[in-house]
Amino acid sequence: MAAIVKKFDGENPDPAQFLKMLGPGHVAQSVGQAIQACWMMLPQKRKTLDDLEKEFRRLVDRAFRDMREDDASFGSK
Repeated sequence: MAAIVKKFDGENPDPAQFLKMLGPGHVAQSVGQAIQACWMMLPQKRKTLDDLEKEFRRLVDRAFRDMREDDASFGSK
């Protein structure tokens, strides 16, 4: 990753390398880490798969709602 970031410090950045870094594997890893963090923050009495899914979906839904609101306010529409 350091080599990819270094390419963006110079005069001729390589956008393809940046997009490669943010590919599906990176997204899957980030989502997995977010699910793990959500699990660790759940109170012990609520550590069930159903509660984890409920809370994670709530967070994701809120993030998308906020993104849509921001796009409506600041987007190109």
